[in-house]
Amino acid sequence: MELLKLAGVFCVMILVLWRKKPLSWAVAAAALAVWLLFWMPARTFAAALVCGAVRWDTIQLLLVLYLITFLQRMLEKRGCLTSAKDALDGLFNSRRVDASAAPALLGMLPAVGTVLICGDIVRQSTDGFLKTEEQACVTSYYRHVSELFFPTYTSILIAVDLSAGKVSVGGFTLAMLPMLAVLMAIGWLFYLRRIPKDAGFFAGRPKAFYWKLLLRSLWTIIFTVILIVAFGVPVHIAVLACIVCNLLVGRFGWKELRPFFASAFEARLMISTLLIMMFKEVLAAAGVISALPAFFSSLPVPPFLVFALIFFFGSVAAGSQAIIVLCMGMAMAAAAQGGLALFVLLMCMAYAAMQLSPVHVCLAVCAEDYRISLGTLIRKTVPLVGVFCLAAFGYYGLLRLFGF
Repeated sequence: MELLKLAGVFCVMILVLWRKKPLSWAVAAAALAVWLLFWMPARTFAAALVCGAVRWDTIQLLLVLYLITFLQRMLEKRGCLTSAKDALDGLFNSRRVDASAAPALLGMLPAVGTVLICGDIVRQSTDGFLKTEEQACVTSYYRHVSELFFPTYTSILIAVDLSAGKVSVGGFTLAMLPMLAVLMAIGWLFYLRRIPKDAGFFAGRPKAFYWKLLLRSLWTIIFTVILIVAFGVPVHIAVLACIVCNLLVGRFGWKELRPFFASAFEARLMISTLLIMMFKEVLAAAGVISALPAFFSSLPVPPFLVFALIFFFGSVAAGSQAIIVLCMGMAMAAAAQGGLALFVLLMCMAYAAMQLSPVHVCLAVCAEDYRISLGTLIRKTVPLVGVFCLAAFGYYGLLRLFGF
């Protein structure tokens, strides 16, 4: 009976999203559905909402999102990622590197318009060697590589927070590196190996110049990741330290910085995240999360497979953030031992599904840029995603073998 109620909550969320409403609306509607379907007392429901809004985890997450957006504005102002692409040209003179690493670097800026810049780079690197729909697939595929593992994306930060302390940001980033290598290799196997290596770029300066340019362009990102992964520094402190250092190194003036304080506050993102954290507390107060482990242990199907399928098809239908919000806490409650293996598998499933999801805005923008249908882009991406999912299940088994 409880599972049917939960399915009803899921349907409410999907229905709101399919009506082209913001995620914040879907989360608010789902919270109300939990209140009504689970017959929660009004006082308990209100207390859960307040707790979700004022707890330190929520405040910290909102602070992280603001600081990351602020840092993004600084990088955009100095053209850091574009300079990184120029450095790659000088270092490798490779069409394959341009078509893969350059979009992956630019993808670290979580903005829809980035896919258009990536499209121009891929066209220049692959014209005459790949068909138009294959170019679109390569653009979309490599532009989203960083969303698999990079610890500044909203979905990753929310998922880690919902893991109830079983997974850290640094631990997740390290655990995802093998799957990152697999992801890059799959793209090479299907498309990049058909492209000649030589890009015809004449490096007018020594290699040392381009290595320095690459380091100057990416040092903020490298510094942040090292603080988080190697030293276990909380994300908000690591990003803040990086911003302070970048102020000095980049010699930012007050006139340059002043607009960032307002533009870094993305109200829609902040409101959605706040509602997500409140919804998490409502689910916990309803007793849904604590009741599910016993239910899944009684099923003849392994729980990891059940959750993997839910995350994949749920993300295709409603987007990864929606399914992470609804199910990650339950999955972690049902996880054996530490839960890292299951967490990695589910994030891989959500990531893979988003490369096929019609609710993923970037896919529509990419298809429109190449003047092909969204269906054509998705069909070209399916084989790559299929191989990646098989690899994710194999990696899950390996992590479980080693006790993760």
